[in-house]
Amino acid sequence: MSLGTEVNILPAAIEAARAAGGLVVAQVNRQMPYTFGDGELPLDAVDAAIEVDLPLPSPAVAPPDGTRNALGERVAGLVADGATVQLGIGALPNATTAALTGRRGLRVWTETFSDGVLELDRSGALDPDVELVSSFVLGSPELYGWVHRNPRLRMLRTETVNDPAVIARQPRMTSINTALQVDLHAQANASYVRGQVWSGFGGQPDFVAGALHAAGGRALIALSSWHAKSNTSTVVPALIEPTTSFQHSHILSEHGTAALWGVSHRQQAVAIIKNVADPRAREQLSAAILG
Repeated sequence: MSLGTEVNILPAAIEAARAAGGLVVAQVNRQMPYTFGDGELPLDAVDAAIEVDLPLPSPAVAPPDGTRNALGERVAGLVADGATVQLGIGALPNATTAALTGRRGLRVWTETFSDGVLELDRSGALDPDVELVSSFVLGSPELYGWVHRNPRLRMLRTETVNDPAVIARQPRMTSINTALQVDLHAQANASYVRGQVWSGFGGQPDFVAGALHAAGGRALIALSSWHAKSNTSTVVPALIEPTTSFQHSHILSEHGTAALWGVSHRQQAVAIIKNVADPRAREQLSAAILG
């Protein structure tokens, strides 16, 4: 049997249950795709099974807008032919994959992916001779049909997919992540809002570290420059929330791209203000580095 679309920590959970003398109960779903890799289990790994026939959940797709499309185009401009990409799920990955359909020889090594990878495959952007590696998949029924018994897809456990040393061995590894805030020290907060956890940061620290150590690698943080609901800048002088990742190679917004390697801290801050920050926030941010 196969764990299907959700492999990440489940092999370790099954092993831990077994080691502790516990029972493993499986819900066996006729509509779950069969995927190859670490999620393939012998039948005797399960003590009891409950059969169901239920459709898998599919995320709501955010409609494209000018900001997301601009971000996707900017991110794609930093992804070369033959690069290995870490994507994810959501509006930014969807906009990025839409802008990458003209590339060739792309590889995928990512914690998770959605329908954008299917579009890359259809457009001929992916290297047909290299396996796609992921830990879990969430998308449309069409994507699940493509995933089912796809010999090019290898679903591996998180301990392998998110290992920075393994990530660093991928050719031109390009991690593509977003954040709630970035600061002028090139630090990113992808998890906290006003002291409360907003979401988990997932594999972002692992992939940023791996990409930074990869030959020809890049670690990208892409985000909107302004948070509409709170009416505040997403670029701040210094984070007061916990830092998720730091010292990325590039930070991008709909306004531009700040290249951060090989410059002083002051030059880095100026580049973030000039190219990433919303114009409404630039005067205040500039005063922060002068003071």
